[in-house]
Amino acid sequence: MTRVSGKWLSDVRAQKVLAVLEDAGFEAYFVGGCVRNALLGVPVSDIDIATNARPEKVMALAEAGGLRVVATGVEHGTVTLISDGLACEVTTWRRDLETDGRRAVVSFTNDVLEDARRRDFTMNALYCDRQGKVLDPLGQGLADLKAHRVRFIEDAENRIREDYLRILRFFRFYAWYGDASVGMDKEALAAISSLIAGLETLSRERIGHEMLKLLAAPDPGQALASMSLTGVLSQVLPGTSAEIVPVLVAYENSIGAAPDALRRLAALGRIEGVQAQLRLSRAQAKRLKLLFLGVESTEKPEVLAWRHGADLARDIVLLRAAMLGQPMPDNLDARLERGAVQKFPIRACDLAPLTGVALGERLKQLEARWLESGFSLTREELLA
Repeated sequence: MTRVSGKWLSDVRAQKVLAVLEDAGFEAYFVGGCVRNALLGVPVSDIDIATNARPEKVMALAEAGGLRVVATGVEHGTVTLISDGLACEVTTWRRDLETDGRRAVVSFTNDVLEDARRRDFTMNALYCDRQGKVLDPLGQGLADLKAHRVRFIEDAENRIREDYLRILRFFRFYAWYGDASVGMDKEALAAISSLIAGLETLSRERIGHEMLKLLAAPDPGQALASMSLTGVLSQVLPGTSAEIVPVLVAYENSIGAAPDALRRLAALGRIEGVQAQLRLSRAQAKRLKLLFLGVESTEKPEVLAWRHGADLARDIVLLRAAMLGQPMPDNLDARLERGAVQKFPIRACDLAPLTGVALGERLKQLEARWLESGFSLTREELLA
């Protein structure tokens, strides 16, 4: 008998949600990511619950039990219950009647096996009760999870046709949970190669969300390489290449830099209109632009830190080293810290009566001299 444990499982707030349903005579289980991650020993972020209670009944029982209800997707059987600040997404067991690659028409069921069969990957079709006892309705999830094998449930083509985002999810899950020694599921790759056109039906928001999650994995190199070979990468991000990312990851590991999705996105190459293609936020697009400009410059790490701050400067140095095959600079952290605290000693008022273009040109000249001196020239020396 397999069991899971963890703070999330023993949390009285999560236990109360299951108790509200079970005390009324319904079945309810934790399901999906929280069970999978607990078995892998990695942090649990979201708590999903599956039950045979219909959504209207779930809402009525929750309100009677003092839980706050948010009707997030009642037509698909999903409601969010807030238990003392903890959000739990509760979904009624269901099966798909019709799908168009993005949305599904569902019917509710009392059979947990039917609910498991409509999920994407075997490792996500795992349930556990309030005591942590794991339920594997398909009889495959536990074995695949132990082997770090990412596999579609039953027929890969059918699962993909139900939602074409599952193509990207397959590579994302492999990047996070797969094992290079096991390799990727051949049936899945064959199905993906034949159904790439379905990606065109997806919104840019959904594609961007999945890509950034994938790029944030500890080492997305092999997943990106397979995306390139199957044609998926050129479909979602035309003109990019996955070759630099494994090199970048090696440099990141050499200095203990945490994974960063935008840094890896920049390593794929300059992408025309990437903000629109992935629906990046303004802040994300601005940072990506600064990464590209920094890589194209020849400024020293300390100067980059003065311009952009130590964190962005470190990203630029990493990208530059990976793209040019250069060694990382010596004493990088100290140089970044030194640059980040510098203050240019000249103000516009120091150059009166210069104004306009003349003032701007003079400030640039003095700034260049100051930077060339390694921040050493004082205000008086510059004005002299």
